[in-house]
Amino acid sequence: MKGEIIVIYRLDEQTKQILTGNVLLIICCLFYLAWWLLAFKPTGAVKGMRSGWLLLPAFVFGLAGIAEIIKGSSPLKLQTGLIPGSSILFGGIVLYLILYVLTSVVMKRQVTTELFLIVGWAVLMLLELNALYAAEHFSNFTAVVFIIITAAAAAVSLICYILYYKLDTALGYYDGAIPLILAAVIPAAISIVVII
Repeated sequence: MKGEIIVIYRLDEQTKQILTGNVLLIICCLFYLAWWLLAFKPTGAVKGMRSGWLLLPAFVFGLAGIAEIIKGSSPLKLQTGLIPGSSILFGGIVLYLILYVLTSVVMKRQVTTELFLIVGWAVLMLLELNALYAAEHFSNFTAVVFIIITAAAAAVSLICYILYYKLDTALGYYDGAIPLILAAVIPAAISIVVII
């Protein structure tokens, strides 16, 4: 425990901001997940403001987490990363537009905010991983492994997104929770690896 505190204390300011952002993002996901589990429960769902209020702290913690991760990543953008930051942002925009057309026009799936959140989360994680690699917290191998894990989590979340309206209420309930769990687990895993 003492060793872990020393490691955290010795982290540079930008890395501390990224890790703080991860904690805020995890809290955001927990509030969002709590809302989902209450509002979409197959039996005895808690509707309206009795569960809806949970979205407010989710929104606040989410925005704060994004701001911290971006602030922590920005000073490192001039250093060598695995992927140029502008490519990640441009790729995210292009990917969103492709998925928007693919899911809404081709698959006839109603477009919801979750598509934007899935792509936005993946872009944020890639920016973070790039910054942590540039700051030499990750080896090339570790960074690539986390990029693959992030891409896999985003793909699973996208599959859940596409399938949601095709599932019955019970399966849809679990299907909708999976992306929220993944969105919390990945930044938690990244933070743990940086600290240890």
